[in-house]
Amino acid sequence: MRFEKLKMIRVFIGYEPKEEVAFHVLVASIMRRTSQPVQIIPIMLSSLRGIFNRERNPLQSTEFSFSRFLTPYLSGYEGWSIFMDCDMLMLDDIANLWVLRDEKYALMCVHHEHVPAEKLKFLNQTQTKYERKNWSSVMLMNNAQCKALTPHYVENATGLDLHRFKWLQDEQIGEIPGRWNHLVDYDTPLPLDELSNIHFTEGGPYFAQYANCGYSEQWLSEYREMIKPLSI
Repeated sequence: MRFEKLKMIRVFIGYEPKEEVAFHVLVASIMRRTSQPVQIIPIMLSSLRGIFNRERNPLQSTEFSFSRFLTPYLSGYEGWSIFMDCDMLMLDDIANLWVLRDEKYALMCVHHEHVPAEKLKFLNQTQTKYERKNWSSVMLMNNAQCKALTPHYVENATGLDLHRFKWLQDEQIGEIPGRWNHLVDYDTPLPLDELSNIHFTEGGPYFAQYANCGYSEQWLSEYREMIKPLSI
């Protein structure tokens, strides 16, 4: 009997040790809602030794600030992959994001106009300002068209060139609806049924100083659901 190769949604998530609980809650929120097979791959510096050896920049707020751009390489430059920051909560079926793939683009994302006013964010990390800020926090990546992102390039390119997608032409960057990367306490608050993925970019309720941030109850509800004891 001949079996068709199993097709699944490939999701890379940036892993930051200081936000480990956020990572696991995001994974749980994806898995609880998906209608299709999903492969979750954490991008962890500890698993990239020998592939990625870039020294940490003092302006990096997470370990995956640059290593996220290894997603096409780690995908063998084949098919499509999704990259997500770990400080997010999925409220929708991720298959509804996956279906937005358009072969005419190398990369698709929410085209934010995000100019933060504050100088610091979670854990007193420096808040940097640059063109296309937060565009790279959720990316649909057409891996064969992202071959410029070799380990050598990702190790040596400037952070601004990586995050502003200077390795692409502007016409290669497609747009997805804002509901897939809603910036908590920056974007205008919306009803839950108008949101698909919320992003605690400044800091989430897993940090004491952000316990009362927008949509904190939704995150806490997901956390409680994840850790609730089994009934025996």
